[in-house]
Amino acid sequence: MSETGALEAPKPAKITPWARRLILFLRVMALISMLKGMYHWSVVLGIGDGPGSTFESASMPWQAATIFFAVIDLVAAVGLWLAAAGGGVVWLTSAISMAAIELFFPQVYGGRVWIAAFEFIAIFAYVGLALMAGRERPD
Repeated sequence: MSETGALEAPKPAKITPWARRLILFLRVMALISMLKGMYHWSVVLGIGDGPGSTFESASMPWQAATIFFAVIDLVAAVGLWLAAAGGGVVWLTSAISMAAIELFFPQVYGGRVWIAAFEFIAIFAYVGLALMAGRERPD
């Protein structure tokens, strides 16, 4: 409270350079997650599929994985965009799940190693940026 008895607004926190880089990374990953989620939903809805290749005719593991990623990628995108702690957790769950499916269950999506590599690089970049942002102390 001030001398007049009025409540004072809290001062905005200074955003450090590494925190700014982390937020930029989270926003880029949010856009990528949103595109991935929209892609999976387009597959579920049959948008862009050729004749004879529908969601209903695919295997049950493929259908389950596609629905899982359609939902979790969009939830992760919102959380990452808002830079919420839960968004990072959901995104990490999505990234690790995609890498695991590509590496350990190639019959589901075809075992594309480059997708797993991208997911691992993104995870390591996130961890590195989060550590650097956590080490900074505002002046």
